[in-house]
Amino acid sequence: MIYLWGINTLTLLAFGWDKARARRRKNRVPERRLLWLAALGGSPGAVVGRWIFRHKTRKRGFSVWLFAITGVQMILVFLVMTEASEKLL
Repeated sequence: MIYLWGINTLTLLAFGWDKARARRRKNRVPERRLLWLAALGGSPGAVVGRWIFRHKTRKRGFSVWLFAITGVQMILVFLVMTEASEKLL
């Protein structure tokens, strides 16, 4: 649980940092790194970061990858929770 809090906080901060850097026309956080953070468990932080900072919302390819990652993670969580609830019965 601590890992998930940490990776999501880091991902949210990375989105905020990238948005701030974009406004100042400085070096940016690579999209690949933002997607990796999401894939490592930070997809909720990534989705919230997109919403809070209104960042990467027009990038169709980025959005497709982000929501694919989020969808796969949601399916995995569902499967794990279903399996865990069956073992309790």
